[in-house]
Amino acid sequence: MESVPLAAGFMRRQMRGHRGGLSMAQFRTLVRVDREPQTSLSAVAEHLGSTLPTVSRIVTGLVDKGLVTRRGDRNGDRRRMSLTLTVRGIAVLSRARRETQWQMEQVLGELSQRKRDDLLSAMGILKDVFGPLVSRMP
Repeated sequence: MESVPLAAGFMRRQMRGHRGGLSMAQFRTLVRVDREPQTSLSAVAEHLGSTLPTVSRIVTGLVDKGLVTRRGDRNGDRRRMSLTLTVRGIAVLSRARRETQWQMEQVLGELSQRKRDDLLSAMGILKDVFGPLVSRMP
């Protein structure tokens, strides 16, 4: 129970450290849009624990920076917007992920081959056990 939050916290700090000058809310919005392309402002607001007007301002900033596109509803409903990352937005997230992976490789590279093998095996088991459970969660 203690090890997973420690590893996740390390990765989260690394990702945040490479967010390319974006605020945490902007960066977390990019992550959400990447995970769920064509997501809505409401879904981002729920993810951030924020209000729709606040998220609308955050998204406007990301649109202005060329990181996100915002499209209106096909039926003309202005309240329904879908968000998608631009090529530039994808590049920002990719860089943060590459840098984080590099940091993880540095830390884990200090382990013996046996410990790295054991860790890979344990991570595979966790994925096999929890992957199906998480995919069924609302």
